[in-house]
Formats: sequence, structure tokens, C-alpha cells
Amino acid sequence: MAAVKNAYETVIVISTKLGDEGIAAMVQKFKELIEANATLDAVDEWGKRRLAYLINKESEGYYVLFNFTSTSEFPAELDRIYKITDGVLRSLIVKKED
Repeated sequence: MAAVKNAYETVIVISTKLGDEGIAAMVQKFKELIEANATLDAVDEWGKRRLAYLINKESEGYYVLFNFTSTSEFPAELDRIYKITDGVLRSLIVKKED
């Protein structure tokens, strides 16, 4: 029996303190991680945006949206990696409704 795959959306806010190269490397890192464990459907870089409130004394963040399809186990692992990665200010993973 094939594993059930679901569509997910994840948004991460990356610290602008990493600089342009650091941000690009971080986006690439997560792109490769998602591609290794799921089907990456789209990457939408929203770029630098002002945060609604300070996070770690930062007022700006670099927003990236990933759309992917995977088994239900992967998002939990992805969330764990977000939480231990320096430079990720906030992250959100949402299962899309069919």
C-alpha cells in the first residue's frame, strides 16, 4: 500500500542579519531538504518584510514560502529542523485542504 501524500505549505522568516548570501544559502538548504524528503511544488520568495513585532530584537525578516507534497511524517521532522536552525526567526507548516 502506498503512503498517503498530503499537500503542505510552509513559511519561514529568516533573520536578515545573515546577509544576502546567508539568506540565499538558508533558502537553498531548506529547498534541498524538502526535495530530498518530499515533492517540492513551488518556492515563493517574498523577500524582506517588516515584522509586526520585534523577534530577537529584529524588526525585519526575509520571508520564503514553500509548497510541497509529502507523507505526514515529514512536516514534523521539518519543524524540528526549523527550531534548531540558527537564523530561522519563525516558521509555520500548514496542511492544505483538498
